[in-house]
Amino acid sequence: MALYPIKFKPQLFHKLWGGHTIEKWYDNVPADYENVGESWVISDIDKYPTEVANGPHAGDTLQDLLEVYMDELVGGKVYEAFGNQFPVLMKFIDSEDDLSIQVHPNDEFALENEESLGKTEMWYVLPAKGNSSIYLGWKQQMNASLIHAAIADGTLADYLREYKVHEGDVAFIPAGTVHAMRRDTIVAEIQENSDLTYRLYDYNRVGNDGKKRPLKLDKALKVMDFSPKNEASCLPTTPRIDGVVNLKQTQYFTTNLLSPTRPIQRDYAPLDSFVAYMCVEGQCTVTALDCEDPENKTASLRLGEAVLIPAVLNDILISPQGHCKLLEIYVEL
Repeated sequence: MALYPIKFKPQLFHKLWGGHTIEKWYDNVPADYENVGESWVISDIDKYPTEVANGPHAGDTLQDLLEVYMDELVGGKVYEAFGNQFPVLMKFIDSEDDLSIQVHPNDEFALENEESLGKTEMWYVLPAKGNSSIYLGWKQQMNASLIHAAIADGTLADYLREYKVHEGDVAFIPAGTVHAMRRDTIVAEIQENSDLTYRLYDYNRVGNDGKKRPLKLDKALKVMDFSPKNEASCLPTTPRIDGVVNLKQTQYFTTNLLSPTRPIQRDYAPLDSFVAYMCVEGQCTVTALDCEDPENKTASLRLGEAVLIPAVLNDILISPQGHCKLLEIYVEL
């Protein structure tokens, strides 16, 4: 069976701090589903794998595809490095309230202690209704005693560097960096394929069970970077109309911004990787010109959706409907 541009059913997650914006991007959201905090658009997390929404593979999970197509789906080097595990998780996050102050482990700690990849991530900021901001890194050198005292008296946020953010800003969050999204902020998140979060502080909030949400301070202190962030970790982006802007290139993922106003063609023949598009503005169609399945060679894409281009497809035509912005994600090893 020929591979084709693959769309997935977004998985929506209720969150205590979630908002009411990204739920409007999708059809058939249950009426009682309030505070949608996250939409996972491409996921291979064991408990929450995304299901194919289009073509002959509809209903299959990303894991099902990997087991059948292996390197044809993700690329030879990617498959050699990660096997039957998709290396990147892609999601949208909508915060109506502050998220917990948290940190993620690196691969070494996570593999040894959690049997998981670690979590280095990046955020691309989308328009939101309020004054959006994020916490990212310490203002000063920290230590465990100072952190314990700040948690006890509720002043931990005072030690964090805060960035006011606007549409198009990009934040890079290496594993070990203490961070948090603040209220009225919406982002597209690209990260390692991991669901590990160690909370340091959660403003003493209680969950639906009436209990304070659990912290993981002991593990957080083992993985965090205590040093201050002196360089800017959150930077604005200027789109290049009908061109490509690199937002971040790491060993875990590369993310570019495409801003087409007319049809543009992308040649991935030199790239030994899958490619994914996350739509962050407008809508378009994505056509694999070298796809052998004529009925499924084209996929539509709108705000809040993603499409996966298998590694065996190289000649891609993007046709915007008006102005459109896409995040282009792949792995270079």
